[in-house]
Amino acid sequence: MVLSEIANIFPTLEEVLKSCGMPLPIEQREYLINGVIHRWEGETQEVFSPVCIKDNDRCERVRIGSFPLMTEKEAISALDAAVAAYDNGRGLWPTMAISDRIKHVQQFASRMKEQRTEVVRLIMWEIGKNIKDAEKEFDRTVDYIADTVDALKELDRVSSRFVIEQGIIGQIRRAPLGVTLCMGPYNYPLNETFTTLIPALIMGNTAILKPPRHGVLLLSPMIEAFRSSFPPGVVNILFGSGRSLTPPLMTSGRIDSLAFIGTSKAANALLKEHPKPYRLRSILGLEAKNPAIVLSDADLNLSVEECIAGSLTFNGQRCTAIKIIFVHESIVSDFIALFINAIKCLKIGMPWELGVMLTPLPEQDKPGYLTGLVEDAKKLGAEVMNVGGGVVNGSFFYPALVYPVNEQMRLYREEQFGPVIPIIPFAEIGTPIRYIEESDFGQQVSIFGRDPQLLAGMIDPLVNQVSRVNVNCQCQRGPDNFPFTGRKDSAVGTLSVSDALRAFSIRALVAAKDVDLNKSIISDIVREHRSNFLSTDFIL
Repeated sequence: MVLSEIANIFPTLEEVLKSCGMPLPIEQREYLINGVIHRWEGETQEVFSPVCIKDNDRCERVRIGSFPLMTEKEAISALDAAVAAYDNGRGLWPTMAISDRIKHVQQFASRMKEQRTEVVRLIMWEIGKNIKDAEKEFDRTVDYIADTVDALKELDRVSSRFVIEQGIIGQIRRAPLGVTLCMGPYNYPLNETFTTLIPALIMGNTAILKPPRHGVLLLSPMIEAFRSSFPPGVVNILFGSGRSLTPPLMTSGRIDSLAFIGTSKAANALLKEHPKPYRLRSILGLEAKNPAIVLSDADLNLSVEECIAGSLTFNGQRCTAIKIIFVHESIVSDFIALFINAIKCLKIGMPWELGVMLTPLPEQDKPGYLTGLVEDAKKLGAEVMNVGGGVVNGSFFYPALVYPVNEQMRLYREEQFGPVIPIIPFAEIGTPIRYIEESDFGQQVSIFGRDPQLLAGMIDPLVNQVSRVNVNCQCQRGPDNFPFTGRKDSAVGTLSVSDALRAFSIRALVAAKDVDLNKSIISDIVREHRSNFLSTDFIL
């Protein structure tokens, strides 16, 4: 049954037209620099959906549009615009009152919400995310913007008072850093891009936005919203290859903060390009190989339910996904049997079909890469435990439960970023603990068990290895008010609604001696609203 479903997963053109309609190709030619929407006339890159259309015995990816392959010239133009808008901190945007910057961001959010249907549709067609998760990504992003506004209001309220210490009057607020380069990931091309872009903007920075290689077209419906919501040069949008666009930006030395979510290899390349890296504020979300540890007394049904969601939501294409599972040898057979049954119950299909969990993969070479990982493990003694595991049909890869995995296999170390689930049996708790200690990554871990004493003994050392320990639940980013970061090679900087505001700003202080002349000057500035920084205004 499973093999038959995999073989027939892709629809015919007639079936697509009947169920959701074919998307009209979006030939993206507009880009935003210095408040002007320009028309691109140069070379372009075609965009193909992970969704394939079946035609007799052939299946081909659907072409859904194209986008500009911009050059160094446009990159420098965008940089010049952002630098001019910041104007060494003297520009309209960085000196604007916080309450006014908030209004601009809220205006953008309102315009953005008008495009929900189109953006959700493009998320489905561009990266293969199912409709439920695509809608969740959009709605969560809108909520994040609202939460960011509320967090900034709270931060500003705390800062809207004077402090007198040792005969010095001072007011401490947060000030912007300068020009920010924002580069998000393809798996959350809207949400994770905006969780850096929005706080960077609202704190008074100007920005250059370069979307990921998959998830480009979904920005198209929002370009006008960016143009009309922000002053010229505050937001500039570039399309094209990062290898062509980012080197001239970084080598200029005029990028003040880098918000990048991707691989450590790419991050290293970016950082090395900057002539003064010590002056660059970096906020990086990088790789992770998050393990789950299932103890002998764990609730098996709960453990399997959480590990299924943790390892296979969006086909495992999440940095927070559970990517390796350690199961106590006394229960590993039962755990695997339950896991196999759970995989069988997961619906496969196209992103727009309700209830579908497993969908095609956006990266063209990903099925081949995953197949290579599985074959390597099989050569070294592992087996694919579930029927159909690892079967490929075009852009679709059916989840493979691989057991037993050992340290000789690529799956032991490499972040698969896809639907392959490696399981390792263990007898002593030191085995998974040692794995975490020796790993290059340190984002999260999930531990499943019932014994409070044993769990407490694991939590205390694990919080010094990873940034989040999840007890009897999957690894995850949210809620967005919680800090999101990682140790080792997994992250630089911390993101949450409030942490992001701090990440894209610096504490600045206005100080004066506590004497009558200075008190008179400060009182006049505050009373007459002469300064947006030196102010006791209270944002409600």
